[in-house]
Amino acid sequence: MTHYGLICPASTGHLNTMLPLGKELQQRGHRVTLFSFLDAEARTLAAGLEYCAIAEAEYPVGIQTEALAKLGQLSGSAALKYTVELLRNSAATMLREAPSAIKNAGVEALLIDQVSGEGSAIADVLGLPYITVCSAVVLNREDSVPPFMTNWDYNPAWWATLRNKVGYKLLDRIGKPITEVIEEYRQNNNLPAYFDPNKRYSSLAQISQQPAELEFPRQNLPQCFHFTGPYHSSVGRDVADFPFEKLTGQTLIYASMGTVQNRLLGVFHSIAEACKDLDAQLVISLGGSASPEVLQGLPGNPLVVGYAPQLELLQKANLTITHAGMNTTLECLTNGVPMIAIPVTNDQPGVASRIAWSGCGEAIPVKTLTVSKLRTAIQKVLTNDSYKNNALRLQAAIKTSGGVSRAIDIVEQTVATRKPVFRETK
Repeated sequence: MTHYGLICPASTGHLNTMLPLGKELQQRGHRVTLFSFLDAEARTLAAGLEYCAIAEAEYPVGIQTEALAKLGQLSGSAALKYTVELLRNSAATMLREAPSAIKNAGVEALLIDQVSGEGSAIADVLGLPYITVCSAVVLNREDSVPPFMTNWDYNPAWWATLRNKVGYKLLDRIGKPITEVIEEYRQNNNLPAYFDPNKRYSSLAQISQQPAELEFPRQNLPQCFHFTGPYHSSVGRDVADFPFEKLTGQTLIYASMGTVQNRLLGVFHSIAEACKDLDAQLVISLGGSASPEVLQGLPGNPLVVGYAPQLELLQKANLTITHAGMNTTLECLTNGVPMIAIPVTNDQPGVASRIAWSGCGEAIPVKTLTVSKLRTAIQKVLTNDSYKNNALRLQAAIKTSGGVSRAIDIVEQTVATRKPVFRETK
């Protein structure tokens, strides 16, 4: 038995990825502890895993939720900069508090969310093997692939490569506060400097819940990088009540802007207006952004709920309108459901561009969203079979990618051998 530690942000999207991995490890006889702020405690304990609070006084219950609520009111560069501020502050706290907590708990190996850039420094200072978990879009940089925060299409042309390089320079500038905190810690602890973000990821194994078919063509991913397919499950999730008896049997359009970027209520008004004349039923999940009563009287009288049992609804949906969060995107594709993406910020533009590139949906940036554009996109996706066919193609790829089981096979092999686990070459 190995004692594994999990490091990830205390937010729904990242916990939905990490907790199923921890549960699989536990079911294979290992001990698993999540190290995070108090907002992650209830979800972790509900999943049946051990939990260790970091900086309880500094991060009491609710403070992360409040921060995410503020983030949900922002979009574009303002939201990205605010996210950087949150990550910078949490990184500084984790670097100060987590190493001693992890050491005292007797952890022997770590699974670290890719967005937790401080995680590799924590592992290095403790001398622990670690595996990088890509819960969001793959963040590994290469000049042929657009930066994750852009909605740029993939293009192998020289000018696109130049464009991408400029984008990464901008990203370096935006993310400088995080880099400075991590590098100061590394320097103070006599660790080698890792100014290149790619160096912060494990040299033993990196696992991504994307299927390879949803990623732009890659040439420079390390041999220890594995596309294993989605990790989502009901582990640690609250089960939302839902009036299934109110479903009419019409074409079902499911709309959700996630649990963070969901406070732009005007987007829900636009979605309802775009769907009102269609022979379809619209279900809107607010993701906790507001009470359903706030949006009563929307055009077309859609079914509006605070939270929805998303995994169950997607089994019935014909189309999803989404913020292009990675978890929702993968849950749609697991069910063969095409999408219309309305990305707001952070990695959502990058996910949306991959939805469009793979042919399983359309993308409309939130800043350019109009009712007319959205209505046209909805009619296009519902009437053109190519979108459904491509969603089914990715569904088939997900079924053969291995998911949680394959991911934990790689984790166990890595920790058992302390050697890199290379992907099979075709």
